[in-house]
Amino acid sequence: MKVAILSDSHDNIWNLDQALSAVNEVGCEVLLHCGDLVAPFIVAQLAQAFGGPIHCVEGNNDGDGRLQLQVAAGFSQVSLHGPYAELELGSRSIALIHYPEPARRIAQCGHFDLVCYGHDHQANQEQIGECILVNPGEVMGRFGEPSWGLYDTEAHRYTRQPLGA
Repeated sequence: MKVAILSDSHDNIWNLDQALSAVNEVGCEVLLHCGDLVAPFIVAQLAQAFGGPIHCVEGNNDGDGRLQLQVAAGFSQVSLHGPYAELELGSRSIALIHYPEPARRIAQCGHFDLVCYGHDHQANQEQIGECILVNPGEVMGRFGEPSWGLYDTEAHRYTRQPLGA
């Protein structure tokens, strides 16, 4: 199963549109977002462009949480999990959180195949035991080259995907 991992969109609808086009082009079946969607209309943009399951955790800049929930309720494939999520995708255990420090501790616990985070806008990939700890980088594009991540559950392989590459 191919899983798209995005983070820190910060209302950049243009880069998000590019990322979603790439996600669909490579045939991702599930989309994960590690927080800082920001405005509720980003939830709708995700759902209108991607038909598979979408799992989002909240970040420190997500604005109107109540309205985000209302928007998400209009799309059956969208799940807003609050600050943390644990998922089973394929045969893999995956955790999502916005912040790097707890993400590292979660990865170190040894219970997950993949732990995803965002917040610092810095693309990162580390192997911690059998767990892959990743930050897909920012969709926003403020602090560097915008990117997203692609995880293959069968191969247990992660690759960073720069936008426009």
